[in-house]
Amino acid sequence: MIISARELNRATLGRQLLLEREPLTVADGLRRVVALQAQHPASPYVALWNRLAGFSPSELDAAFSGGSAVKATLMRITLHAVHAEDYPAFRAAMQPTLYASRLGGRFAAAGLTPSDADALLPGLLAFAGRPRTSAEMQAWAGERVGAERRDAAWWGLKGYAPLHHAPTGPPWSFGHRPSFVTAGTAGTAGAPGPDSPTPTPTPTPTPVPVHASRAVDPYALRTLVLRYLAGFGPASVADVAQFAMVQRAPVRAALRALDGAVEELRGPDGGTLYDLPGAPRPPAETPAPPRLMAMWDSILLAYADRGRVIPPEYRPLVIRRNGDVLPTLLVDGHVAGVWRPTEHGVEATAFRPLPPAVWDGLAEEARSLTAFLGDREAAVYSRYHHWWAKFPEAEVRML
Repeated sequence: MIISARELNRATLGRQLLLEREPLTVADGLRRVVALQAQHPASPYVALWNRLAGFSPSELDAAFSGGSAVKATLMRITLHAVHAEDYPAFRAAMQPTLYASRLGGRFAAAGLTPSDADALLPGLLAFAGRPRTSAEMQAWAGERVGAERRDAAWWGLKGYAPLHHAPTGPPWSFGHRPSFVTAGTAGTAGAPGPDSPTPTPTPTPTPVPVHASRAVDPYALRTLVLRYLAGFGPASVADVAQFAMVQRAPVRAALRALDGAVEELRGPDGGTLYDLPGAPRPPAETPAPPRLMAMWDSILLAYADRGRVIPPEYRPLVIRRNGDVLPTLLVDGHVAGVWRPTEHGVEATAFRPLPPAVWDGLAEEARSLTAFLGDREAAVYSRYHHWWAKFPEAEVRML
């Protein structure tokens, strides 16, 4: 079966709940979209506002405080919000990447080794049995490796160890000064409700390892691959590897082991794509409403081929060289510009001419977003406004 570029776009939008806001709980919404980028405290909230009908920020607050949603370093060595039941397999699948990235670099340059991490981890996890600030964790590390190696040790361990961010709030559940708690101690994950969607069949993952290891956990990786395809498919080997920042060879091996649980399609460029049998693929002509996407929204970063959602000529405008991914206008399923809140309202910058009906739809979204942000953080993302001076000439409207 051959699938067109526009059909791929609609498949992504449908599975990411961007064709229509759906009446799901936060827990069920997180399972459907797999993971939400969470570098900025507000972004998971804005992401769910775009996807869930009647979503209130207090619902995500409750999920974080109750433990059914967790925030941790996961895919692409980046902060993500995920369902607590997904965390163990996702982290186990990321183990080799976390090993290579966090037990090298500054950690190794300070003369520390994976064996040192192996020795430090049990005590660190015991110390973080209740929420600890970065300063407390640094002090703990300094007492064990010396003041001169304290910062390097904590730099490596905070990304490598199975730690969750502990809610600190307000205006969102997490601030810019994080606290940490050992995975599994922040709360109890909620059980699926009677109206929960039927879960994707997945292999049973092994427990989250707490020792320094570069070994690939094949069961955990297969789980991650299946969850990724459910939320972002159809996709290529390169797409899966990009999403998680894992090597392509283990991804290929996982797909081979899943023979029968996945099917092959032919992409618009003739390449092989993989998907779950029977997964929804809306027709190419399915309407896609305008959306005001969060910074670092997952659909902008989940594929090796960013052209599924971002026109190539706009990619350097919205994904900056330092890694910032700006809040974007999504028009007919593709990035068409950026937005930012100002004291006068939501300012939209369109990189191409937009029809009046689209502007009307964006204005309606802007009114809803302004009400959603309310008293929490009306000037969300204001620290990134310096990028707006670097855009080429474009149409700017106050919505």
